Amino acid sequence: MINQLLIQYFHWYYNDEKKLWNKTADEAKHLQELGVTLAWLPPAYKGTSGGVSAGYDCYDLYDLGEFDQKNSKETRYGNKDEYLNAIKALKEAGIGTIADVVFNHKAGGDELEKISVRKVDPENRMEFISEVMEIEAWTKFTFPARKGKYSEFIWDHRCFSGIDWAEDLKEEGIFSIQNEYGDSWEDVPSNELGNYDYLMFNDIDYRNQEVREELKRWGEWYYNTCGMEGFRLDAVKHIASDFLDEWLDHMRNTFKKDFFVVAENWVVDNLEELLVYIDMTKGRMQLFDSLLHHNLYAASHEHENYDLCKIFDGTLVQSHPTLAVTFVDNHDSQPLQALESYIEYWFRPLAYALILLREGGIPCLFYPDLYSSTYTDKDKEGDETEVELVSLPELPELCRVRKELSYGIQRDYLNHANCIGWTREGTDEQPGSGIAVLLSNGEEGYKEMETGKRNAGKTFIDAMGKCDHEVVADENGWAEFKCEAKSASVWIVKPD
Repeated sequence: MINQLLIQYFHWYYNDEKKLWNKTADEAKHLQELGVTLAWLPPAYKGTSGGVSAGYDCYDLYDLGEFDQKNSKETRYGNKDEYLNAIKALKEAGIGTIADVVFNHKAGGDELEKISVRKVDPENRMEFISEVMEIEAWTKFTFPARKGKYSEFIWDHRCFSGIDWAEDLKEEGIFSIQNEYGDSWEDVPSNELGNYDYLMFNDIDYRNQEVREELKRWGEWYYNTCGMEGFRLDAVKHIASDFLDEWLDHMRNTFKKDFFVVAENWVVDNLEELLVYIDMTKGRMQLFDSLLHHNLYAASHEHENYDLCKIFDGTLVQSHPTLAVTFVDNHDSQPLQALESYIEYWFRPLAYALILLREGGIPCLFYPDLYSSTYTDKDKEGDETEVELVSLPELPELCRVRKELSYGIQRDYLNHANCIGWTREGTDEQPGSGIAVLLSNGEEGYKEMETGKRNAGKTFIDAMGKCDHEVVADENGWAEFKCEAKSASVWIVKPD
């Protein structure tokens, strides 16, 4: 049995000297040693901001750094050959690539069209605040540099339900496009702001069957070209779920392959919203557990005032552990980003212990926690701010323990507001496996915990090096374990 481990191998401000695709290839063996089995790479196709695009302002899904478009041939992360080489290097290291798929919108149209629209209230997209009017908008995508290679499909205003810019008026807003479906938004999972179909740029309209067929053709081309193991689906709360169901079924049936799929449906405090989505999509995809992330965020800021007994309350991993992808932070929650909710540094080792060393969920590492990062951007007040994200020295050892030792029956001791723990009994298939984890958000802690009779008489040591004494389990596998104040200790069987 293998403990699956995902890594988000990028962050929003990736600015390392080495292009990301090349770094990915160079680091594949290192990731394998950590126990990584799946690597989520950023959108690989050309964005409207060309060579500086993080990838989410997607322009041409068929341009993987091959064509001179948007003032750049390469993407921010490298060219097509380097991307394919990165996927190949990961595969040779036993790591599957998870490709980021942005289906909500397109950006950077090539030609203007005169279209009929109505402006809507941005706080209530079901309320119109203008009569029907004609504007000029960048809604035609011809990809002139690609010249029809791979696909001759032309996107125009019939492919979109809304836009945010009227070129002739030089006016921002949310404009509902008048087309054969009227001026209504699609039925999407989220009813925030009345209807959350519209998020940004040119919103793709999946009521158009030609659009559906084109993106199924693209999916076939993308897999045939790259050979990824799965997909991360961006912003699914804004996309008609019946299309995503159709697309995933098409990909799995066409290639007779059970792709690993994880979707981003960002929810702060409403588990029911995720459960409804799981039911709506019949469990076709896993979901990032943003609810657990926000619990971890609260715990990191409230220190000893946070009740650790409740750390999993209201989370997806507690409700549906086989469908949850757990994470500490990601590119949206990192400092200076729209959903900023970055977990305090002191708590990050505890947070990683909570997602890496338990049986529920598939954990996802975040690039800066392995490699560090320094970057500058404007804060909410518009001031230039420098951010330094420091790597966690504990993370490689936590990953090693997950890979080699974190197996077997789990026993929970989530019974003290400031000190919680659990044990994994280990298995015969994993020599030396079996652990006891204890963590505190206040003073140093002690807890009697059972490790199972298979560990009777065994000596445990703290793999994190926080406690330097040894612990011996009694004839029934019980022992008293310790952790230092505001830290996590991971007790493992002492090697012979």
